[in-house]
Amino acid sequence: MAALIWFAGGVLLAAAEALSGDFVLLMLGGGALAAALASFLGAPLWLATIVFAVVSVGLVFGIRPVIKRHLLSSPTVPTGIEALRGQEATVLAAFGNDGGRVRIGGDVWTARPADENDTFRSGESVIVQDIDGATAVVKRGDDSWQS
Repeated sequence: MAALIWFAGGVLLAAAEALSGDFVLLMLGGGALAAALASFLGAPLWLATIVFAVVSVGLVFGIRPVIKRHLLSSPTVPTGIEALRGQEATVLAAFGNDGGRVRIGGDVWTARPADENDTFRSGESVIVQDIDGATAVVKRGDDSWQS
């Protein structure tokens, strides 16, 4: 009977983890499942409780940091303006410091040169250095190594 209670507690804790997302309840659920196994194998309640405590502490301080570090270090996919920086764009019509238009992917953006003295020819490839409001700040593609 004690094994069933430990097992039910472990399953409930693991299910409750879906609401918290911090992995503490999941680790406690693992401890409860270990206590259920100990109880099923005939361990008295005091020993099953110690198994629960030791396994739970071990999981919280041993496994949880590894899981959190792995999830937090996952590469993020840039979106919005961050995704446009460094993208190649095509000049639609020649322009200089007064600005013009470029095509980035499938979208047409107003553009201005990053260097006031630059001029761009129609069809030239440029690199998006930054986005200033709704204007792409562009530079020559061949000097993309410079900031």
